[in-house]
Amino acid sequence: MAGSSAVVRALEALDVGGAADKINLIPQDFFAELCERVIQHLNHKIPGVNTAELCQRIQTSGIEIGVGDLAKIANIVSFLFSTAARNNLSTEELVTTLGNTVSALPKHALQVIRHVWNEQGKSISVSEDAGNMATVGQFVDIKWKLGVAVSSDTCRSLKYPYVTVTLTVADPSGQLTDKTFEMTIPQFKNFFRQFKEMAAVLETV
Repeated sequence: MAGSSAVVRALEALDVGGAADKINLIPQDFFAELCERVIQHLNHKIPGVNTAELCQRIQTSGIEIGVGDLAKIANIVSFLFSTAARNNLSTEELVTTLGNTVSALPKHALQVIRHVWNEQGKSISVSEDAGNMATVGQFVDIKWKLGVAVSSDTCRSLKYPYVTVTLTVADPSGQLTDKTFEMTIPQFKNFFRQFKEMAAVLETV
């Protein structure tokens, strides 16, 4: 079946077998939460999957797993669900394909995938322009704070104000990333002016 073949190719490309050991470490309830968040992201209900926050909770429960490993698993689940949605796979077709392709995938993970796909899989809408959006991230949040530089290597006492800005962005796979940078007050004023210009243009649309 063409749909199943597409899933097999996706799994091989993402080296699911290599991630199976890490998936085996994740307790069933946390893996279910990860799968549900991925479905929500694919349905545009949340901007991304906060793997850093989920990883911290898993580590707190006593499980040793890194953020990078959890992010890879989230990418695998996201690609798996989106490929299955594009090919209109039923729950049985998806689970059978997984069982035949990834022998090392733990049973609790298969059970979670079966349940989540059976309950929410049909809700995933794959738009025609999804491929065009695949390389574009999504803005999630912005935070800023004002600081004062009191010294540097070349100047004993500077005392000039600066602004630290943190942008939270969801990449195409749904992973949340923080980008932090500093600006002088003139730079921040220019930054703010450009936002005002964008807002003014949007008012005319």
